[in-house]
Amino acid sequence: MGKLTYGTEPVTAYFDDRTLWHLKTVILDKLRRDESFSFTWMNTSRQESQRDCVWLNPAIALYFQFSESDIPPLNWKWIEVLVRAANSPQGLRVIPEDDSDGGEPDLRVNTAGVL
Repeated sequence: MGKLTYGTEPVTAYFDDRTLWHLKTVILDKLRRDESFSFTWMNTSRQESQRDCVWLNPAIALYFQFSESDIPPLNWKWIEVLVRAANSPQGLRVIPEDDSDGGEPDLRVNTAGVL
């Protein structure tokens, strides 16, 4: 289980290493271009699951830690789906890898304006 830690008052999010490698690829590509964006995920580490969101900005410290030393093969279709999400009004969110095979995931904002 890998983790992403962000900010001076750190927010930590845990993801399996495969997912985290794909998120890292998308996040660092956008930050390298000096692009800021939101990142939302479901936090299941608390008693009740809840949605967390951070504003990612190149000026704020970001740290990725992986539990495995091997880099998994990257699924470029999945990365494309994650990039499209990051470029949408909702921002980056964890879209299951299965949703990158075949059909287009629904990246529209729902009527409540939340994920």
